[in-house]
Amino acid sequence: MRTVRFQVAYDGSTCHGWQRQDGFDSIQARLEDAFLAVTGETVVVHGAGRTDAGVHAIGQVAHARIASGLVDDRLRHALNASSVGGFVVRELETCSDDFHARFSARGKRYLYHVVTTRFPPPFARDYTHHVPWRLDLQAMRKAARLMLGRHDFRAFGNVGSPRKDCVRTIKSLKIVARQERFFFVVEGDGFLFNMVRTIAGTLIDVGRGRRDPECVVRAIETKDRRQSGQTAPPQGLYLVRVLYDEPLFAAARAEGRGRAGFTFG
Repeated sequence: MRTVRFQVAYDGSTCHGWQRQDGFDSIQARLEDAFLAVTGETVVVHGAGRTDAGVHAIGQVAHARIASGLVDDRLRHALNASSVGGFVVRELETCSDDFHARFSARGKRYLYHVVTTRFPPPFARDYTHHVPWRLDLQAMRKAARLMLGRHDFRAFGNVGSPRKDCVRTIKSLKIVARQERFFFVVEGDGFLFNMVRTIAGTLIDVGRGRRDPECVVRAIETKDRRQSGQTAPPQGLYLVRVLYDEPLFAAARAEGRGRAGFTFG
């Protein structure tokens, strides 16, 4: 038996989220079915995070325990070849048995994509959030700065799985402006259920002038969910990268595969 970890990208619009659920299609189920088809083994795939229906991933990390003797690169190609679609295993490597995709992670980076054209774009509706208003970049950046640091983010989370507390650290929150679109890129040591989407909704409200940037301070201090914005829809959200203390997929980086061009990862 050995442990393999892999980086997977997937289209969240094609299934009912990451986690396997009876009666629903999921990315976890598709990956486990692919392992069964390739190796003949029933495995459990553990992901670094459980993205919701409609949420996409560029750099989700997962691991599984397998007995197959297929070398890493052949296993990666075989998994992709057997896929029913919706995901691509970008990298795969054998790792130490004490690695756990979720519990070994020290943080995550997400991206939220907003399009501000007057009319909805004729394509990519499942991959962006359309907002037909001008957004004030400087006001949004002021609000973003107020979110940085370690705070109780209870007002930015929705009811979800049980949690010990709502204290999280946002290490960076950048707003990248392009013609008729914005990218909110947030990195932290962990996030509450729907926290990134609520951050995006709050920034959009600030950009529209519906809230002032100081609403962030009021939300953090009062822990009142009504002080933050609405939860933005899932289709604009991407899990870009999972952060670990050890370097992952170093061999692929040394080869320089897929590193050309612009990336948020």
